[in-house]
Amino acid sequence: MEKSSSCDELIVRKQFDRLCKLALKRERIDAGRHEDYMRQHEKLFSELSERELIQLAVLDEYDTENCWFQVLGYDIEVKDRLLAEALQKLSEKKRNIILLSYYVGMSDVEIGDRMNLDDSTICRHRKKLLKLLKVTMEEMANEENQKEKKR
Repeated sequence: MEKSSSCDELIVRKQFDRLCKLALKRERIDAGRHEDYMRQHEKLFSELSERELIQLAVLDEYDTENCWFQVLGYDIEVKDRLLAEALQKLSEKKRNIILLSYYVGMSDVEIGDRMNLDDSTICRHRKKLLKLLKVTMEEMANEENQKEKKR
């Protein structure tokens, strides 16, 4: 009986060995298929076009680089440095009109109600202020360009 148990053990070992080899063979086939799939559906960064790379890019924004204004209970963030500097040169009343209109999205009537002014006054101020801001920002940009040219 000893021979049959050792024979049975040998058979079990061979069956286990065969199953292990089959499992490894199937795993190798699956890995190969996965690699083929990845080759067909993935691109190397070096193969991407400029447009595709730009879509993948992320620019970090930090609050310290932005300027904040407090207007009638609203905290308004201005991300453009040049615009923020131009707004700071305005009086508080004029700055509030621009910020409430373009950043908060209030109508002239709503701004007039909040600031105790006529809506036609708000409209007139807003139009003049846009022209003034444009001129101020152009002057500031020209000054910066002159400074850079001197360097």
